[in-house]
Amino acid sequence: MKSSFVARAVLLALALLAGSSAARADEGAVTLIIFKAGWFFGGSAGTGVLSFHGQTYGLSAGGLDYGLVFGGSQTTLQGRIRNIHRAQDIAGVYAAAGAGVAFGAGVRGIVLTNPNGAILELSGKQLGLMANFDLSGLAITLKQ
Repeated sequence: MKSSFVARAVLLALALLAGSSAARADEGAVTLIIFKAGWFFGGSAGTGVLSFHGQTYGLSAGGLDYGLVFGGSQTTLQGRIRNIHRAQDIAGVYAAAGAGVAFGAGVRGIVLTNPNGAILELSGKQLGLMANFDLSGLAITLKQ
């Protein structure tokens, strides 16, 4: 009887420890300014910041677009990054399929995931003349 109690206590402790690593995942605030241009093939480049645990980290972003891409735009996105344990978890390649049109000012929102399991949720304003129906990849790196 006593060994059964000890076994259950050990299993409960192991379950709590296994679940605690997922519970330690955190989130941070992200701002990105992305410039995008293209004519069938497109490219994007930008900078931004990550605020995480009271620290601010510089970000670089860039990528390629393929599909129906016409025009150019500047997009300012703000939001959050979830499911990260450390600032470096934001780094990686985010893939997306997208469609949009901006004549002057427009609104944009996007949710992306990288191989580290980080979930990037952003929204903001897009300025320019841009029409796109494309596949794109956005690589985000942490500036050192």
